[in-house]
Amino acid sequence: MLHAKGPLLTIDLTERTTTRTDIDDLLAETIGGRATATHLAHDRIPFDADPFGPENRLYLSTGPLQHSRMSFTGRMNMTALSPLTDGLLSSNAGGYLSRNFTGTGNSVVEFVGESDELLAVHVRDDGVTFEEVPELDGALVPEVSEYAEEHYDLGPDNCVTIGPAGENLVRFASAMTFDSRAFGRGGLGAVLGAKNVKLVTFDGDAEQSVEVPADAAAEVHRAAATADDSMKRQGTAGGTEFINDNFSLPTRYFEEYEFEHAADIGGDAVEEKKYKKAACSQCAFACKLPTRDEASGVETEGPEFETIFSFGSSQGVGDLVEIMKANELCDQYGMDTVSAGVTVAAYLASEDEFGNADLAQELTEQIARREGVGDLLAEGVHRAHDELGVDDMTMKGMEFAAHDGRVLHGLGLQYAVANRGGDHLYAEMMGLTYGGVIDAEGTVDKVETLIEQENYCAFRDSGVVCAFSGQYIDEDAFEALFDADYDELLAVGEGVVARERHFNNRRGFDRGNDELPYDLPEIDAALDAYYDAREWDADGTVPDARFDSPSTAAPADD
Repeated sequence: MLHAKGPLLTIDLTERTTTRTDIDDLLAETIGGRATATHLAHDRIPFDADPFGPENRLYLSTGPLQHSRMSFTGRMNMTALSPLTDGLLSSNAGGYLSRNFTGTGNSVVEFVGESDELLAVHVRDDGVTFEEVPELDGALVPEVSEYAEEHYDLGPDNCVTIGPAGENLVRFASAMTFDSRAFGRGGLGAVLGAKNVKLVTFDGDAEQSVEVPADAAAEVHRAAATADDSMKRQGTAGGTEFINDNFSLPTRYFEEYEFEHAADIGGDAVEEKKYKKAACSQCAFACKLPTRDEASGVETEGPEFETIFSFGSSQGVGDLVEIMKANELCDQYGMDTVSAGVTVAAYLASEDEFGNADLAQELTEQIARREGVGDLLAEGVHRAHDELGVDDMTMKGMEFAAHDGRVLHGLGLQYAVANRGGDHLYAEMMGLTYGGVIDAEGTVDKVETLIEQENYCAFRDSGVVCAFSGQYIDEDAFEALFDADYDELLAVGEGVVARERHFNNRRGFDRGNDELPYDLPEIDAALDAYYDAREWDADGTVPDARFDSPSTAAPADD
């Protein structure tokens, strides 16, 4: 089975020391990316760790396909104990970082401990250096990139940065790369903030002997280059009106199911503001959205559909330029647009201020700086809803994405059992429903499909392959790329889901954490069927015996 190669580099931020560990056997078993990082995190982060404590570990990892020139591979993985969900969580980001990361010669970089001073950490193929950067205290993400270019002659494509939100431990702070690409959901930027790391750079010319099958990669690349796909013009924004008209676009903090201004903020409106093409590293699909409003001068990348929902319909804002402004604020301050926008929407609901875009943007900045009511909102909806007097529209503490599980019942079941909570990308149930492959209604009949989709997404995130590759990389292509049977790849994904669940179980998660804030038909029976099919216990826990042999890479002192 094709897999990433290279050691695990552990960076101790307390001692400012590094060690390298041979993990070739683990990589052969787990491919790379999310699977490898999840295995390490499960075995090396104490089950009772504080997400903001020095014992939490944060992992950056690539897969084997980052050693190719194939489309849909300009991505990499980040894993840690989440400050938002309080469980193990992975996120991945696009851009241009992954190839610079592989150039350091490492397959995984692990951060542990915490610094007593604000740090820039520089990872090279010939070693790691640490630099105290007090002058970057409170700096916006683009300002950090400018500093890296001026002082180290490295661009934003070499950098992982946090903004003020990460420094201030906003529970949904993002780690950013290339200024506008985010390890978005779950607050992993706040984990770096807790460790007092403002900037990490990656650079080098190391080569690893990962030989991606050339013919299979070329076929995928050719398909991406020649595809006539609306995403190349409108990104995910292109689905706004279709979803609004045929399913649900949650509106005014989930009070309504459709938005009257969907056409004003959807794909056509975004395309009108798009002023050039953009892509991730090596990708011919080029679905990114650099947009500009000439009248106001606002310029950003996006908004994508999730942000159109969170800062648009969810807040009752029907002006695309106002959504673009909010999108840019989140990128500059380093925050997940979904959680930030929905949390602001919860406040607007509590104050009867739907449609007040100026207030929404003011609150966004207050959240990042933890000023005024922003200090409460920085905790996220789950922790703030009682004081706001609104419903807790989250799952496992994570704010729901734009795709509505109250209407798409398979997605609702996905949200319920997902170890990440309210994240639409943990499986692909929404896409199957939008495409007519499965019906919108019903839960029990979708259990087997959901399990396969969770496993698929987990191994895809280990490759690491973009979620938008689905129409262009089928089972046969995956088998050719990874030199493995498709069932072997699904088994890697199954192991990821189980390890995440087991880690969370040891932190106290069980069936009670799979309860949605709304009713779905036969949901209890669906949960029973899901646990049974996964061979877990009826209370939603994974038997301890399944993971009674920790990784040989586990640190002796944990």
